[in-house]
Amino acid sequence: MDLDLSGNNNEYHDFVLNLKVRIQSAQTRAALAVNHELVLLYWNLGRELSEKMRLHGWGEKVIDRLAADLKTAFPAIAGFSRRNLYRMRAFYQAYPNESEFVPQAVAQIPWSHNVWLLEKVHDPETRRWYAAKTVEHGWSRAVLVHQIESRLHERQGQAISNFERVLPSPQSDLAQQLLKDPYVFDFLTLHDKAVERDLERGLLDHIRDFLLELGAGFAFVGSQVHFAVSDEDYYVDLLFYHTKLHCYVVVDLKMGKFQPEYAGKMNFYLAAVDHQLRDTQRDEPSIGLILCKSRDRLTVEYALYNTATPIGVSEYQLADALPDHLKGNLPTIAEIEAGLDQLPLVVMDDAETEEQK
Repeated sequence: MDLDLSGNNNEYHDFVLNLKVRIQSAQTRAALAVNHELVLLYWNLGRELSEKMRLHGWGEKVIDRLAADLKTAFPAIAGFSRRNLYRMRAFYQAYPNESEFVPQAVAQIPWSHNVWLLEKVHDPETRRWYAAKTVEHGWSRAVLVHQIESRLHERQGQAISNFERVLPSPQSDLAQQLLKDPYVFDFLTLHDKAVERDLERGLLDHIRDFLLELGAGFAFVGSQVHFAVSDEDYYVDLLFYHTKLHCYVVVDLKMGKFQPEYAGKMNFYLAAVDHQLRDTQRDEPSIGLILCKSRDRLTVEYALYNTATPIGVSEYQLADALPDHLKGNLPTIAEIEAGLDQLPLVVMDDAETEEQK
């Protein structure tokens, strides 16, 4: 008998949607459980290996033998190589206390993430910080590597702002922690004569990388967002909505050093956004972020001292025009011109000239 869904399409749609959510949730929980067990297995193996080597005076050669024996016993299972066994021992030595290790974020993130943390981050507290952020934001290994290499732990929450004074707690603390200083736009290179619009276009051309650097929760609303005030037209460089802060975030881009008048301009933009876009029943007051090539801390603090709207000021860094490994290896203009002077003069006849055209 065919299933008759006439008149019940909505109920069936909701039923299927609910099943999909439950299945995906179960799959996620299963994957996390498998990962957790694998990380615990590696930690325990590292512990037992370390203890046996210490108690019995086994040398490093035992790791080679163990890797070979495990490969013979489990030929279809990767992960027991000599190199990985060394990593397991280092993993245990980094977190030797089981009562502290099991609840930690490092026990919840994939093994590949832990390997990167062990090899790239040597300070235990910093390593725990990155592990916790990985759990909080669900970073992939590539994202984790990028955050480590850009030294996010040193930049997070470092913007100069007036949040503590003008925003209620805990909104002020959360807003402060979501801003960085400096922002690292290492995916973007601009020429010396670039203006703000070039910077804006570059960021929009790399919007995925830009959002990654801004951090979790930023939803892009638009660029050059128009506001009409008393028959005058004004345009906000970049506008975002932050899903955790529940507010609009206005970003103003500056190619040079911070100037005090930038704060007044941002105050105007925030007033326009709050009056024309903000839903007072749902949204918190809008926040401004002024991104400058450079800034003087005392000048920024004076500019924000009597400002009642929440504004943060940060520097940004762009990619160098050439990668470090190429700098110094390319010829200068003088060297190129000298080389051209050494080339033989070639005279083409009319037929050759026509063919080149």
